Amino acid sequence: MAARLAGASEWRIITRHLLPSFTSHLIVSITLSIPGMVLGETALSFLGLGLQPPAISWGVLLQDAQQVLAVAHYPWRLIPAVFIILTVLCFNFLGDGLRDAADPYAR
Repeated sequence: MAARLAGASEWRIITRHLLPSFTSHLIVSITLSIPGMVLGETALSFLGLGLQPPAISWGVLLQDAQQVLAVAHYPWRLIPAVFIILTVLCFNFLGDGLRDAADPYAR
């Protein structure tokens, strides 16, 4: 209201006052939705509801590790799980770092 009374245009009010306030929320939402999509696709493919075995997906690769006996004999079948965990953690850390960098109140 003070900016409007000072004669600022609506575009200036949006870019100078509103956008910095919710930029951190946008960054967090985007960087948390990407791991959510990765985990969703992986879970559906693991359960057999997503991509099917001719296609390559982390969930399809983890289907081979469903039996404990298969993992006991071939422990490298769990390697896709390591990459899934690393990918989700990297996106979460990236989002946290970008949120901290874009926080206008942290100065």
